[in-house]
Amino acid sequence: MNWDGVGVAASLLCAIHCAVLPLILTSLPILGIDLIHDPYFEWGMIFLAIGIGVYSLYHGFIKHHRRLLPFILFATGALLLITKQLLHDQQTLFLILAVPFIIAAHWMNYRLCHKSVCTSEHHKH
Repeated sequence: MNWDGVGVAASLLCAIHCAVLPLILTSLPILGIDLIHDPYFEWGMIFLAIGIGVYSLYHGFIKHHRRLLPFILFATGALLLITKQLLHDQQTLFLILAVPFIIAAHWMNYRLCHKSVCTSEHHKH
């Protein structure tokens, strides 16, 4: 499974949830459903993205490339996501800052994994 692809998808879903859903789904509270501002849902999405990211980056680091830069980019994005949740008045700003770091980390990890010697040898067989 391509865990970097899953990580990018989770990050994008989080961004869509945080940026677009409040505009589209404003009628949900009338129906008794309020996922948009549910802190458990928000923290769950953040921890899901972090869990997938850590697994993906750790796998790439151990099996393929031994580079720390993807971890540094990802940690920056994860900290910005957590900050987004803590500073409610500036959620959109921190989300906009966080998502590119997380996507860049997964993209770099993906590229490094596919450039590694063990991956190249695996494709030859």
